[in-house]
Amino acid sequence: MSPVSRDPPKAPASVLIVMGVSGCGKSTIGTLLAERLQWKFDDADRFHPAANIEKMRAGTPLTDEDRWPWLRATAAFIDQMRGAGVHGVIACSALKRRYRDVLIGDRADVRLVYLKGSEELISRRIAARHGHFMPRSLLHSQFVALEEPGPDETPITISVEPTPPEIVAQILAMLKAGLKTGPAGRRTASYRNRKRERIKLCKTVDDGRTAMAAFRLL
Repeated sequence: MSPVSRDPPKAPASVLIVMGVSGCGKSTIGTLLAERLQWKFDDADRFHPAANIEKMRAGTPLTDEDRWPWLRATAAFIDQMRGAGVHGVIACSALKRRYRDVLIGDRADVRLVYLKGSEELISRRIAARHGHFMPRSLLHSQFVALEEPGPDETPITISVEPTPPEIVAQILAMLKAGLKTGPAGRRTASYRNRKRERIKLCKTVDDGRTAMAAFRLL
């Protein structure tokens, strides 16, 4: 299935948050994506206080009050990576808009990748996995809490129906279409368009010094 998405963000990303409900494949996709980008991967689950883990293991949904310390710890980790100049991919449910406001806020270089799937499909996948603290019984509560990212959040939205390698390939294709995706960076489409306009302008100006000045101003 082809991805469902708005246009990808145009600014270069230094951190990608792979979001979605439990069982959608955040850790699997995030790990593969980080490997392809040669970025660092981490899972926000490790920032949950022990009390949160026990509540989820017991089948008790977390409240917003339970989540605030976890979200703040995850946001602090994101800032730590950004401050160190490290590019990273983080798996994090980020179900509600106000949660994403904590994680992203005015951080223009932090982007969302939303893994979208039906409750029926993801429930089947959770039933087949083993060793995770999140029980299948909590999935419905996650769908109830889920606030899908809106257009103003410029998410990259991807169906979880394809295989993980196919999903990662789709994400990379969308990143390449509008972002510099690594520490060394790639020229974006907008950069190439500006460059063409510079060349056109320089060709229309007779005086060489004026042409160079116009080039620098674009």
